[in-house]
Amino acid sequence: MDLSTLPKENWWGDHDYLYKVGGFWLLPQFIQSIYRVVKYFKPMPSDIILASYPKTGTTWLKSLVFSIVHRSSNSKHRLSLNHPHDLVPTLEVQVFTTSNIAPSSENQSNRIFSTHIPYQLLSETLDSSECRVVYVTRNPKDTLVSTWHFVNKWKKAMDYPWQLNLAIDKFCQGLSPCGPYYDHVMGYKKLSMERPTNVFFITYEELRVDPITHVKRLGEFLGFPFEGDEQVQEVVNSCSFEVLSNYEVNRSEESPTWFQLPYNSFFRKGDVGDHKNYLSDETIERIDALTRQKFHSLGFNYGT
Repeated sequence: MDLSTLPKENWWGDHDYLYKVGGFWLLPQFIQSIYRVVKYFKPMPSDIILASYPKTGTTWLKSLVFSIVHRSSNSKHRLSLNHPHDLVPTLEVQVFTTSNIAPSSENQSNRIFSTHIPYQLLSETLDSSECRVVYVTRNPKDTLVSTWHFVNKWKKAMDYPWQLNLAIDKFCQGLSPCGPYYDHVMGYKKLSMERPTNVFFITYEELRVDPITHVKRLGEFLGFPFEGDEQVQEVVNSCSFEVLSNYEVNRSEESPTWFQLPYNSFFRKGDVGDHKNYLSDETIERIDALTRQKFHSLGFNYGT
């Protein structure tokens, strides 16, 4: 795909652009691999796809789903030695970066991938498969703040920090990686309503407030039901923020080959409501008004 033919907008520094593809703003370094995913990825019926907008709970969801699917093969031990993003690779970041073919796993019936690609771009791929999709979303204000922190860990931010007021404006304009956020969420929300047997839609807040109930639901949806609440509790405990963030692999300052940031950058706080520590009342109301317009008007009463 020729980037010079795509609309582009500045989102950070003077030479930092996002490019518009199918109504969504994408980072240039991932556009070619996104194109490969859209064109060549053929999900198997037994595949599990974890979809999300960036910084909405992806790392935790990967840990939970991996543990649910592989709990009979000592998943806790594997989580202690491997970063969740290496156990569940992202299609456009790790899988289709140089190849048009998804690699085979040791067990073809248990393939788990993740993606930040909007449903609107991936619709033909997902609609033509019976694979299971799990989508997690997060309060837009917490998503914004988490994104702001994450971007400011990039090397460039050492000399040119991404200012919070700029991050707020760009988020509200929909000018953020994989944005607009609201369109991304509603794409998968509508899909979950149309295909409930294939798409599991969950909020980060629901998972945090009642992980036992929702992890149990996830097990049933994925075809790996639990035999009792003790099994559910074991998965929840082994995937808690406190446990995962203290593993040496997740505290590592080494960077993976597939991204510019160290492994420890994927674990910050994981709190619900952290935006209150950074956003003014005026900004909160500004985003809440946008949320009411984008979500509530469509019957999705969430995010304020």
